[in-house]
Amino acid sequence: TIEYWVEEPTLLVTRFEYANLFHTVTDWYSAYIASRVTGLPNRPHLVFVDGHCKAPLEETWEALFSSVRYAKNFSGSICFRHAILSPLGYETALFKGLTEPINCSGATAHDLWENPDDRKTARLSEFGEMIRAAFGFPVDRNRLPKPVSVHNILFVRREDYLAHPRHGGKVESRLSNEQEVFDSLKGWSANHLKCKVNFVNGLFAHMSLKEQIRAIQDASVIIGAHGAGLTHIIAATPKTVILEIISSHVRRPHFALISQWKGLEYHAINLRGAYAEPQIVINKFSSIMKNLGC
Repeated sequence: TIEYWVEEPTLLVTRFEYANLFHTVTDWYSAYIASRVTGLPNRPHLVFVDGHCKAPLEETWEALFSSVRYAKNFSGSICFRHAILSPLGYETALFKGLTEPINCSGATAHDLWENPDDRKTARLSEFGEMIRAAFGFPVDRNRLPKPVSVHNILFVRREDYLAHPRHGGKVESRLSNEQEVFDSLKGWSANHLKCKVNFVNGLFAHMSLKEQIRAIQDASVIIGAHGAGLTHIIAATPKTVILEIISSHVRRPHFALISQWKGLEYHAINLRGAYAEPQIVINKFSSIMKNLGC
């Protein structure tokens, strides 16, 4: 016998790499898309049908959806009037784009409304707006450019970590001289730029998710070594410029593709090994700032 009926639309989600930011963002996006393509008028309720425990990233799940529950905590028989199965982790749109081409460029919904183009998508831009709105940040739908008196330059710092206690792999540095690069850019900017810049030390591991989202949305330029922290560019605003520093140990298209699907300007510096020559980074950064009028 059925003891309880759930009347409201509910997403059923299976998490795989539940402690890794990149994989969790792909799950957030898939859950969002599942609710959009099924035409749900409001943010759905969500049930985790995996056996994982609560993780630090739960804060965003709870912000994005109307409620979050765990199937493993249910007792008795429960039936859903309207259940929606979210795509599994390695079958999501963001992850599949890494292994097979999804030839699509990004734009804002406003831009596509004014200039329809079936080769472009606004889905990732809308998703980024949803993330910002979920944490209480205003979303400017008028797209009016605002004068910038100070450019925030966000340097996303990478701290080597093991995403899960059962992880048995070796952790390799993605940027061996990260502090040197950060200090060099900050010092050079103080003496060579026409406009004011504020260098933000993006120690995301020591910031709340709301603070991380705030830093992303306020940045004119986001710089960082290839790593999970850069996944937050999915919440970046339309005019943000991305500069990724890529070690030869890990060359994957994650953030180039997210930038493409969001319509963001993207630059990369490919290293030989994990050491970045500061002057090379400064030269690329100088070119980016020149294009911003600095």
